[in-house]
Amino acid sequence: MTTSQQQAGRATAVGVTIENVNLSFGKTHVLKGIDLKIEPGEFFAFLGPSGCGKTTLLRLIAGFETAQSGRVVIGGSDVAHLPPWRRNVGMVFQSYALWPHMTVRKNVAFGLEERRVPRAEINRRVDAALETVGLKEYADRRPSQLSGGQQQRVALARTIVIEPQVLLLDEPLSNLDAKLRVQMRRELRQLQRKLSLTTIFVTHDQEEANTTSDRIAVIDNGIVQQVGSPTELYDNPANLFVANFLGVANVVPGAVASEAGRLVFKSDDGAVRVPIGETGRAASHIVFRPQNLLIRPADAPVPERMTRLAGTVDHAEFLGGVVRYRVAVGGHFVLVDAAHQRGEGAMGEGAPVNLFLNDDLIIGLTQ
Repeated sequence: MTTSQQQAGRATAVGVTIENVNLSFGKTHVLKGIDLKIEPGEFFAFLGPSGCGKTTLLRLIAGFETAQSGRVVIGGSDVAHLPPWRRNVGMVFQSYALWPHMTVRKNVAFGLEERRVPRAEINRRVDAALETVGLKEYADRRPSQLSGGQQQRVALARTIVIEPQVLLLDEPLSNLDAKLRVQMRRELRQLQRKLSLTTIFVTHDQEEANTTSDRIAVIDNGIVQQVGSPTELYDNPANLFVANFLGVANVVPGAVASEAGRLVFKSDDGAVRVPIGETGRAASHIVFRPQNLLIRPADAPVPERMTRLAGTVDHAEFLGGVVRYRVAVGGHFVLVDAAHQRGEGAMGEGAPVNLFLNDDLIIGLTQ
């Protein structure tokens, strides 16, 4: 694809707007006042635990579910009243849903044949789609003769060949092994950029969302908790749910008090005591990440301008690149990630240690 073609793709990409959507199944309120705006050409993720409503929201956009109120707008047109086949969106399902008795070529061509596209045009578009996903030489094979990653590419080719305005991905990597998932999420992102296609990706895996998405909507219990880029969500979570869902976090409950003209956050038992800025005045919890801490033996020199927490090692896990310590600080357990160097052993259980924390990395949250 040439640069001019890529620019044309961006120019023709469409946005998706979800306005005050409420959806219930019987007495169960699944989606609760959802408002989202997905920009043209954006790779956008719905991230949340199982049962939070993210797949239902994706199916609503596709037209497989109907909301009791609200609008779904694609490219400026309200499509809430349109059936799936008139929305010009393409959906890749978790199971890939390939026809086992058809060749790869027939699977990819199926949607075009249903649309009564002329045969010459079908052949051209199928060849182009298979070329795009790197499967042209597998055109005459059946799905059972392909690997999981290749089957996923067939499902993608079958979807992009109909030239949808929006690509919807429902946990398409969940059936792959860990190594292949890493490879395929990279290929997904590259394909999306190549096609300049507005893409919405459902996942419960925060690493997948972080590595593929321009922006993420974190969803829990049918409510959008926060929207932002991966780094925005990780560094500045809006609440405790987002802080805990976007990576590992230390969360300490307590209260803020004024001491000697500055604000100090104290845990309930007083073992954790750290300065906190004016923005954290109302905090009922503080959050900091395991990599934000330094761990040192109790008799090691104290770094300057850092808050010290005294504790003892409760447990240590070797994770390859890092050693993750669980340190008892009063009645709290604090996780610390320390980079592992060849030949270094982990500090043993029961060892007295000091933890050092940069005050600027502490997040104060009220809920």
